[in-house]
Amino acid sequence: MRLLGLFLCLLLPLTAHAACEGRDLRHDLSPDDKAALDKTLGDIAFPEGNHWVATKDGTVLHLIGTLHTNDVRMGPVVDRLAPVLSQADAFYFEVTKTEMDAFEKDLAKDFSPVLITSGPTLVDLMPEEDWAALSATLAQRGIPSWMAAKMRPWFLSMLLGIPPCLMTTPDFDRGMDARLTELAVEHDIPQFSLERIDELIAMFDSHSLEEQVASLTRLAGALQAGDDQMITMANAYIDEQHAAILELAKIQGLEASGLTPEEFDAEWQSFEDQLLVQRNANWMEKILKLKDQTAVIAVGAGHLSNDHGLLNQLQQAGYTLERADF
Repeated sequence: MRLLGLFLCLLLPLTAHAACEGRDLRHDLSPDDKAALDKTLGDIAFPEGNHWVATKDGTVLHLIGTLHTNDVRMGPVVDRLAPVLSQADAFYFEVTKTEMDAFEKDLAKDFSPVLITSGPTLVDLMPEEDWAALSATLAQRGIPSWMAAKMRPWFLSMLLGIPPCLMTTPDFDRGMDARLTELAVEHDIPQFSLERIDELIAMFDSHSLEEQVASLTRLAGALQAGDDQMITMANAYIDEQHAAILELAKIQGLEASGLTPEEFDAEWQSFEDQLLVQRNANWMEKILKLKDQTAVIAVGAGHLSNDHGLLNQLQQAGYTLERADF
């Protein structure tokens, strides 16, 4: 998200704009869809709660599920959390602000990590009709086709997930991660990263360019987020329903993709494995090494739930978990 924020600041004409306004799509679910969603959530480990405390021997971990985009309702949440979290020995983020700032400084000089630097561009690699549709969608986000054609497909996928209204909203990336960073700085608490940015980009680029293009082509419709999706995600986050965010995205993605359920499930599993399963496994190697301290683990809320989620993995590792106030 911070990487996208830099891109917007460097290349797009940002202007003051009202915050995203939309409808919470949870209210539009049919009774059958609502029942199916509830059943699915009932089978998921730790589907709710943005603040959990995991304890084992002398180690106390405060797991905070975050949302990377700004929401004014986060202010009171941080105020409530501050008395407890300010006593921690360390904060662990996906990537610390200091490391992200250093990366962004380099990226401002050399944007090649997110560009196709040689060979055919997306104009050449995508079917003409699909490229025309994608170009039109990106134009709504202020990205001209000549620029988009040179971007790595994984980066475009991330851009499609940001609704146009958010891309022109000041401080859109002052999400819970940023606010907790401010809290750590205020109380002079050391901060550490759970992953390196170069490792993250390497993971995004682990598939060939042709495979990335094919996936982007199939999922372009499903990846697009608008005001309604943004509002739904933000409301569900404040309601601490992080598993529901992912399951709703899956339901809506299938409808928008035009793919068969089998085709979409294959794409979704690939997405989930790359962005959640693999990263969670890598993070757990570092988290399980924390001993005899109180630490805050602040990561995207989607990383908490399910069998591969951090909460279930900690429980399997012998930690006692208790949901806490948020």
